[in-house]
Formats: sequence, C-alpha cells, structure tokens
Amino acid sequence: MDFSVVVPVYGCRDALPELHRRLVETLEQMGKSFELIFVDDHDKQNSWEEIFRICQQDKRVRGIKLSRNFGQIRAITAGLDNAKGDWIVVMDCDLQDRPESIPELYGKACEGFDVVFAKRVDRKDSALTKFLSKSFYKVYEYFTDGTYDASLCNFSISRRIVIQNYCKLREHNRGYTMFIKWLGFRQTAIELVGDERFSGSSSYSFSKKMNMAFELITAQSNKPLQLSIRIGFVISLIAFAFLTYTVLRQLLFNDGAAGWTSLIASIYLMGGIILAAIGVVGLYVGNIFTEVKNRPLYVIEEDVNGEGAAK
Repeated sequence: MDFSVVVPVYGCRDALPELHRRLVETLEQMGKSFELIFVDDHDKQNSWEEIFRICQQDKRVRGIKLSRNFGQIRAITAGLDNAKGDWIVVMDCDLQDRPESIPELYGKACEGFDVVFAKRVDRKDSALTKFLSKSFYKVYEYFTDGTYDASLCNFSISRRIVIQNYCKLREHNRGYTMFIKWLGFRQTAIELVGDERFSGSSSYSFSKKMNMAFELITAQSNKPLQLSIRIGFVISLIAFAFLTYTVLRQLLFNDGAAGWTSLIASIYLMGGIILAAIGVVGLYVGNIFTEVKNRPLYVIEEDVNGEGAAK
C-alpha cells in the first residue's frame, strides 16, 4: 500500500461524499495504491451511516466506528494504528484541508523528508481563535523548552517509520503535531492555503481548548511545579523582609503597625497561592492516576472493510 489517508470524523457529515470524491480523484491521478480510513468519533450527526454507505461503494475505504466520543487526537490514533501505507496522510474531515494539496506534501517529502506539515496561510478562523492559538503555543514553548509554530496543523504526510514510533506513545493526554515534532526525524513544512469549512462549525469550544492546553502542558512538562516553588520562595522572602522591617520598627521606634487589613490581606494572598500550588500538584497526580489505570486509548465498535480491536 503506497498511501493511507486517516480522517477523524466529527460534525461534518455533509462533507464526507465530497471529501471522498476529491480524495479518490487526487490519489488516482497520482497513480498510487491507497486506502482511506474514516474514523467516526461517535458523531452526533450520525456520520457513521454515511461512512458505511461509502465503504459499501468503495472497498478502498475503511470505516472505523468508536464506541463513544474519545476526542479528535485519539480518533487519529485509532486510524494510525490501523494504517498500512508506506506514507500516511492525516487531515480533517471539514475540507478546510484541500485533498488536492496531497501531491504537494508528497513532492516535498520526496526531497528527503520523513514528515511534511501543512502550514496554513490565510487561515479561515476568527481573530480570537488565531490569538488563542498563538498564545497557547507561546506558553507551550516556555513550559516545554521547544519551538512550535501556531500555523502548523494536523494536515501532514509522514513516512511509515514515523507513524510506527508515534503509535508507540500511549499517553492519554495526547497531541499530534507536538508528538511528531518530539520524535525528531527529518521534518519540514510548506505553506498551503486552506478553505472555509464545507459545513457546520468547530466542536472545539473555548473551555475544551483550555482543558486541552492544561492537559498537554502538564503531560509534557514539570515546569509548572518548578514555577510554583519559585513563586513560593519569592513570596516567602518578601514576607520575611516585611516581618524584619516591622520588628525593627517596633524595637527602634516603638511604632507598631496598626490594623488588621494588611494581616488579613496577607493571609488570603498566601492562602490563594498555597491552594494554586496544591492545584498544580493535583493536576500531575490526576495525570498519574489516568496513566496507571492503563485503559485503552479508544474502543472500536465497528470496523468495515478491515479488522479492529481496542488499543
């Protein structure tokens, strides 16, 4: 198998027939053998009916239905675990990623790269979404001591050896582009213009994005723990200096500080910092709790044109 195209499906049922048509047309023109893997992440629009219909018409399409919603990254992992191609393409189902761009990604990979990411220019997203994306990557860079480009997206092509090693990473708090970059190999990116969503809207709410950001940062870095320790030391030094100043003032000038306002404010300040530090520790304990249970990343309910099992 030359190519595998992995597509996580959620919230874009209407786009699937057009996506299938354009993928088949593009890959047939390349003259390569291929498989298309559509992973239904328990879509509320019942996209499985459409995926099943496409699988019945085209045996090169493999449909994987997850037993519940496990999230986009785990749906991608389910597809990658079952991909057979020498080159694996990952793309979204909403047609913001153009299937016609696959030959460009492959052409760049043939120059000697193991991974080629799409770098979106003129993103069809709101100003707030772009700002939050850039802000997250800046914070993520600080905590992980890495360099990440906010314009990179999941749309990419990777050599099989890269995906095989990605699939060995079984952390529950997962990323795709970040994990692939961590693996190393020869990587690059090319600029591609994206389209508007074919239908529907993004399922990633602000709260979901914030939760994912916290999960990824605490899963990949222990800097938040170090930061809480540093803040604690700084505040302790300030408090010690203020205490020394107050004692000396009392001894030398018999001028004690009157009132309880500063005292109560200090207590609440320290209490808030202590609770925040405990919360940071709690996040890491929660991550450990999730990992040691060693539950599967996803569960396959149905698998059309292939065989699947829980992974």
